[in-house]
Amino acid sequence: MSKKTGTSSRKGIAVASAVLATALAVSGCGGGGKTGSKGSDLPTLDGRYTPSAEQPAWKADTKDNTELTWYVNADWWNTDFGKDVVTKKIKEDLKINIKFITGDDTKLNTIFAGKDKPDLITIFDGNSAVAQKASTWALPLNQLADAYDPYFNKVAAKDTLNWFKQADGNTYGYPNYSNTQADYDSGQIPATSAFIIRKDVYEAIGKPSMKTQDEFKSAMDQIKSKFPALVPFGFNAIGTGTGSLGDALQDYLGVPLEDKDGNYYNRNLDEDYLSWVKTLNQVYRAGNISDDSFADDGTAFEEKVKSGKYATIFMSGTPQMSGSLQTFLSANAGKEYMAVDGPASTVGNAPTLNQSGISGWMISYITKDCKDPAKAIQIFTYLLSDEGQMLMNYGIESETYQVNADKTVSFLPEIKKLQQENADKFKKEYRMGEFMFFGHDRYKAISQDAFADSIKQMIEWGKGKLKPHFILENTAPATGTPEARSLTAIDAKWNTTLVSLIRSKDDNAFNGTLEAYKSFLKDNNWDKIAEVRTAKMKENKEKLGLK
Repeated sequence: MSKKTGTSSRKGIAVASAVLATALAVSGCGGGGKTGSKGSDLPTLDGRYTPSAEQPAWKADTKDNTELTWYVNADWWNTDFGKDVVTKKIKEDLKINIKFITGDDTKLNTIFAGKDKPDLITIFDGNSAVAQKASTWALPLNQLADAYDPYFNKVAAKDTLNWFKQADGNTYGYPNYSNTQADYDSGQIPATSAFIIRKDVYEAIGKPSMKTQDEFKSAMDQIKSKFPALVPFGFNAIGTGTGSLGDALQDYLGVPLEDKDGNYYNRNLDEDYLSWVKTLNQVYRAGNISDDSFADDGTAFEEKVKSGKYATIFMSGTPQMSGSLQTFLSANAGKEYMAVDGPASTVGNAPTLNQSGISGWMISYITKDCKDPAKAIQIFTYLLSDEGQMLMNYGIESETYQVNADKTVSFLPEIKKLQQENADKFKKEYRMGEFMFFGHDRYKAISQDAFADSIKQMIEWGKGKLKPHFILENTAPATGTPEARSLTAIDAKWNTTLVSLIRSKDDNAFNGTLEAYKSFLKDNNWDKIAEVRTAKMKENKEKLGLK
């Protein structure tokens, strides 16, 4: 699952995180203080049920009508609960009512500066001050499982629990879309990046190879000549990041994750990658990349995808773009976008496409202020179980989906029709595939309905091209350190540098921009940042049992 962010920029995140770190330091244990080092201070069950490792606690719990408050650090999160098929079933099974609260880093900071916290909190950055100091404000999931719901240990992934384990030996948060090595090896995780081209355009220019830089430039020229109304090459909106032309393109080219000695490697300065950035500059100078592409936001990009304005696109996050791609496909049969082999490494590296790693995406915690920690851990267990996963992805058997003879799953005809013809109503009344706390891609592999028709060929193209980037996860310097402040400045500098490189007026301007970036690195403690990241990479390798 490609990650979606609810924050505005890396700089904003860094500033908010620094303020938040101060708030955490002031608040200490966060005002809860319910649990001791061995969980001895957890509230008793008072005879509600007897915990069992053989049965999830929610099936035995006799308590009715528990109300919990859940903060999600994203303004875009749908706060409805109990009105759609998915959350109505959760409400009935668990006998709970959840009040969702949403916000951004500023609101999160306010929460931690106050005395009372919500019962549950979900954040999106496992490297943040909030996550790193979870032991001061959250309850250990392992202790909650022992006390209230041992079945949790059957449905939670051991590798994920170990990855999130803190220095005190406890695990406080659990993510969705946490992919382990076994998940990658299973082949059930879909690739979400691809070089795509309109089928009619591809056929009109003779289905050429576009792997080499000369072939790529030639194809763009042919498109410009035969389809003057189209933009030959497009890419995800850049905004405050580098869109699909940064990490995603580096992965497509198979740029190494570390140097030969196992140290952190600045992939932005990889010669193979930079040679393709220079090729894009030549494509731009030939008039085959629009200036608008550097200014378009996500909405503008999506509108152009819907209308088929781009002849080719280097796209990351294909599942998130599937709706726009489906709109074009439905109205333009025979012209749909399709994945083909695009830019290839000049030194023979194979693609190493990335997907969600072991750190996952949305990380959820149970706070020390939680009114009913037993019920809270039951939510985790329920949603992590096969029962919860099937509900979140497909709804209720015989009501929204059926299990086929080959053990695959498909939506019932009327549900599939609604999904295709009235996406807004489908989302409001059913919410399958959208309420995804603790969701996992492997459950999508059992159904042809898990992804829109518009990206199924792209997913098929990506099989065998994924490689986990576990060793790079959470390697940024700790918030508030000089290295962290320098990295924020360097990241912002790279964002503008990449755009300037592609839009350079000539080779001299390209080279000058690149040298200026290298000088900026030297002036902003890059060597110290690399040392920190190398040390954290080694820690990751130890966690993962890698040499």
